[in-house]
Amino acid sequence: MRPRTRPHRLRSAAVALASALFVTASLTAPATAGATPSPTAAAAPDYCGGRCTDILPPGENGNATLAEILLNRMFGSRPAHTDDQLGPYAALASGYPGLTEAGLRSFFNDASFGVPADQVASTASPRPDVTIMRDKATGVPHITGTTRYGTEFGAGYAAAQDRLWVMDLFRHVGRGELSGFAGGAAANRQLEQSFWQAAPYTEAELQQQIDALAARGGRATQALADANAYLDGINRYVTEAYNGRTFPGEYDLTGHIDPITNAGSIAPFKLTDLVALASVVGALFGSGGGGELASAQVRSAAEARYGKDAGDAVWRSLREADDPEAVRTLHDGQSFPYATVPDDPRGQALPDPGSVVPERMIYDATGSANTATTKANGVLPGNLLTAKHGMSNALLVSGAHTDDGHPVAVFGPQTGYFAPQLLMLEELQGPGISARGAAFAGLSFYVQLGRGQDYAWSATSAGQDITDTYAVPLCTTDGSPVTTAANSYLWHGSCVPFDRLERKDAWSPTTADSTPAGSYTLVMYRSDYGLVTARGTVGGAPVAFTSLRSTYRHEADSIIGFQELNDPGAVHDAPSFQQAAQDINYTFNWFYADSRDIAYYNSGSNPVRAPGVDPGLPVLAQPVYEWADFDPATNTARYTPPAEHPQSVNQDYYVSWNNKQADGYTAAGFGNGSVHRANLLDDRVRALLQGGGKASRVSLTQAMESAALADLRAEDVLPDLIRVLRSAPVTDPAAATALQQLEAWLADGAQRKETSPGSHGYADATAIRVLDAWWPLLADGVMRPGLGDQLFTALTGALQINESPSGGQTGASAGGPVSANESIPHKGSAFQYGWWSYLDKDLRSVLGDPVAGPLARPFCGGGDLTACRNVLLTTLSQAAARTPAQVYPGDADCAVGDQWCADTVIQRPLGGVTDDRTTWQNRPTYQQVVQFSAHR
Repeated sequence: MRPRTRPHRLRSAAVALASALFVTASLTAPATAGATPSPTAAAAPDYCGGRCTDILPPGENGNATLAEILLNRMFGSRPAHTDDQLGPYAALASGYPGLTEAGLRSFFNDASFGVPADQVASTASPRPDVTIMRDKATGVPHITGTTRYGTEFGAGYAAAQDRLWVMDLFRHVGRGELSGFAGGAAANRQLEQSFWQAAPYTEAELQQQIDALAARGGRATQALADANAYLDGINRYVTEAYNGRTFPGEYDLTGHIDPITNAGSIAPFKLTDLVALASVVGALFGSGGGGELASAQVRSAAEARYGKDAGDAVWRSLREADDPEAVRTLHDGQSFPYATVPDDPRGQALPDPGSVVPERMIYDATGSANTATTKANGVLPGNLLTAKHGMSNALLVSGAHTDDGHPVAVFGPQTGYFAPQLLMLEELQGPGISARGAAFAGLSFYVQLGRGQDYAWSATSAGQDITDTYAVPLCTTDGSPVTTAANSYLWHGSCVPFDRLERKDAWSPTTADSTPAGSYTLVMYRSDYGLVTARGTVGGAPVAFTSLRSTYRHEADSIIGFQELNDPGAVHDAPSFQQAAQDINYTFNWFYADSRDIAYYNSGSNPVRAPGVDPGLPVLAQPVYEWADFDPATNTARYTPPAEHPQSVNQDYYVSWNNKQADGYTAAGFGNGSVHRANLLDDRVRALLQGGGKASRVSLTQAMESAALADLRAEDVLPDLIRVLRSAPVTDPAAATALQQLEAWLADGAQRKETSPGSHGYADATAIRVLDAWWPLLADGVMRPGLGDQLFTALTGALQINESPSGGQTGASAGGPVSANESIPHKGSAFQYGWWSYLDKDLRSVLGDPVAGPLARPFCGGGDLTACRNVLLTTLSQAAARTPAQVYPGDADCAVGDQWCADTVIQRPLGGVTDDRTTWQNRPTYQQVVQFSAHR
């Protein structure tokens, strides 16, 4: 258990769960997620007994012809299975309190193997050795091959049927060339720039990853054969769709194909495209660290404010690298030290104050490349990679604590909401492959998250520190004075030039994107210490700050682990699952459930650092401070052995929402402290099991959904605020009314839920608006007087103040090209990043409560309860006076002042078809509810 138990938190969670578990009133049935199949022989052995379910909105069909796009725009019609999962997915928000075992099928689809005979919608055989069967309920492809090649060919063919346009978009995103493919909208340019900065490769370097795999032999050889068969299936469909004019209409709208003559083409897919796609997935969901410059700037500002020793203490407490009050996935006292903060760090390279300048990336800009804004929106959010975003959750309970003695799992990835979705569903059955679940479009030759014959697995983003920042001394080869503009650097005593990686992009206006013509060249400089991200000085000497990621040049390596997860011969119990997870080099928390066990393993290529190096700060680029056994030619090093990765089998329960993994496993960034959104899950599961309680598929789903509607600030910080405010009578009428409304909301469960399904208005709407307005004012009023402007601003560069459902109310920003306070509206995921722990710890200190790992100094009112209370009263009155229009300013999708709409989840259109918005939920995009009844 966690070192600190907060009674008010557990009570509120228990109350929220109790209201769900004991509702007996009948519910109006929502749209059915999928018909219950009649018994039939499955395509492969299936040990789940009909108790594996899942859902992925908006729908399986992600392709629409030009005619279908135009019909959608004119009449709102959509192709079959385009949005049929939105209703069931959204309805859980109102339907979960009265959920029953039978009622689960109203919100989740049957995920059994095979398709009952009376549920077959279509059957196709693009080759004699494979059959693609689609079910009536969801249109998911069930691919059965008599040969391995045929199975993978069918997987590629079905993927192109369902996600061809998305696959094409992301192979261009992964190469930093989206604008030339989809248009020069500002968001497209911003996105390609961020990916080019994170993973720039020449085409030869993409091929090198493939060649390196081929040289490994064994499973790697089989994986490449699978990938080639998959590509053959994709390209067969591309040819057929082009000749039959059934390809996605976005190719017409973006000018790649003439809608009248059919002149044009769709470029064939190749192996290097899959590496580019993998680099996107790895950058978005499977990396960690890299925030060392922001951390250093917080430390420098703290030292400037308080002096060196006191400033370092403040910096350490704000960093919360190994906070004793943080919720942990492994809570039985296990310790897995990694990236430990040394008491006396060596090799630190703190930048001189004010010297850091982000590296220039854009050169030779012409035309609209010189404009920062455009009328066209772009196909994806421009800050998809740079803005903080939460990813995935998991709840698992061991069989010792469930209703029938078999483990229960409710888990899935939180990958955002798009139309069509980045993920797609499939079932793969063939020699050495037996799995069903979700995979990223264009990488679906294996199921990446789903179930096998007698087990299921899922993942959450772990984000442990596998990326370091080096301060690389600059030099000149001609003897000229060294400045920060130099393009050579010192490597082991020699002055060598940086590699210059270029991507030339050019675009012209199209029907889909009216942005005028323009072009530019994206440039990244690369050293043996990584990619240059900024320049500055350290002790007056010019340096380049570089980013060195252990998985750079190795994005394709994880293919082996995913292959094993799909192979019933490779994974058959918890230890073999953990072995497969070890073979994935991305930073993920992997979870497993079968009829007997639950298990956990944290994957990632964790570099072994030099003794005494602090991984949370920039490091001097000297041999003594390099990773152990570092080889820049292959970007390899010595990595921590499997035994040192957090792992466990049959803990009483596991929860994960991108939180701390275990004691000693140091957080890569700021904000992993006493209040984290994983507390919402942990408290509810503990409430379920309290007093010998037993969990079921129903109650664990209810726990997940109760947390999905909760406002973390209200559940875990508002009680502190109320205690301070109630320490004396509140005499101001406006403040008293606002406080009463907040207390009533807290008593009602502190959730953001509609008054009734489809009402488009929140219960406790005024209290929600007050807290939304209050939070940034609170953070400023409590923290800025003590931090001072410089440190306050630096801290917002390391950790955003707020992450509200609407993406607004962010407060002050650090400025610059990328701010930690950036947010993406309508994305569902919320409350991962924010100053919740800072305020919680500080207020409890002011109240005289014991605080483990307290902040190094008091902030609210300088530690005086009366002065702190005055700050809270002043800011509360200011917040209560804010109008809905001020708190929710509106956007292209929502009117000014529309609170419910501001929070709504919108499936961001990647193509021509749009979907309806749905009420806010903070839950996985793809989600499984599983309880296996038997085992091989």
